[in-house]
Amino acid sequence: MSSAAIATVVKIMESLPVDVQEQVAEHLREYIDDLQDEIRWNESFQRTQQNLVAAAKRAKQEIAEGQATPMDYDQL
Repeated sequence: MSSAAIATVVKIMESLPVDVQEQVAEHLREYIDDLQDEIRWNESFQRTQQNLVAAAKRAKQEIAEGQATPMDYDQL
């Protein structure tokens, strides 16, 4: 399926020299890869967000109850 936007991009690219078309195609591949990574990250974050909120609440409660100790970054 082709949208009007895709058809426009194809027409623009067809007007370019072949070597420039290759460069544009490579940039588009990289850009689309980045977008797909961002989509996967957002989906993963949405699945784990409730767990992160629960962990933060537990940590805050432990701090309030005096059960938490400062982290020693040298021991990591």
